[in-house]
Amino acid sequence: MAQILYITANPNSFEYSVGHRIGQGFLKSYRETHKDDEIIEIDLYKEDFQTVDEDVLNAWRKMRKHNMNFAELNLIEQEKINALNKFADRVVRADKYVFVSPMWNWGVPPRLKAFIDSFVVVGKTFYYTEKGPVGYLNNKKAIHIQISGGIYSHGPAAIMDHSHPYLKMVLSIVGISDLEALYVEGHEINPEKAEEIISEAMTKAVNLAIGW
Repeated sequence: MAQILYITANPNSFEYSVGHRIGQGFLKSYRETHKDDEIIEIDLYKEDFQTVDEDVLNAWRKMRKHNMNFAELNLIEQEKINALNKFADRVVRADKYVFVSPMWNWGVPPRLKAFIDSFVVVGKTFYYTEKGPVGYLNNKKAIHIQISGGIYSHGPAAIMDHSHPYLKMVLSIVGISDLEALYVEGHEINPEKAEEIISEAMTKAVNLAIGW
């Protein structure tokens, strides 16, 4: 049995989100074909989670540079580190990851960036060597369903995509090098083909889930 983290980062409702529709289509297909697997859904715009702030940075500094243990941190620092670790531990325990996110201003939504910051932590999910960072989360895999109104997976605008390449790079740091991409794109610049684009993406998502 595998444990899957399904992570969405869009405050829009299902009605107004192409990503939610495609993502749920993927999940439905996955559940039907992987009945023994456990799926944990995390909606980053509904679930409250600790972000990296001054207290967190101070706590990390104390533990890394001054060799303080957790019990020596003040109560606020302990509380925030525990809250941050709750999400990092979910990532560590999982076997597969599905990220569903729109491209906003050519990057990832801020809540997704904050979530990434909660688990890309030295000593937790990777460590440094003379040759660079080495991840602990090996033999795991991920899918990124990225939604954009324009076309950024190829062509002249591909250089503007700082969303999927960023996710690919940061996941590789923690050891997750197996990342597949499903681009759902072009439905806003080609409104007359929007339903066709979305329908084709749904078919790809369903088939991707079956074989994943």
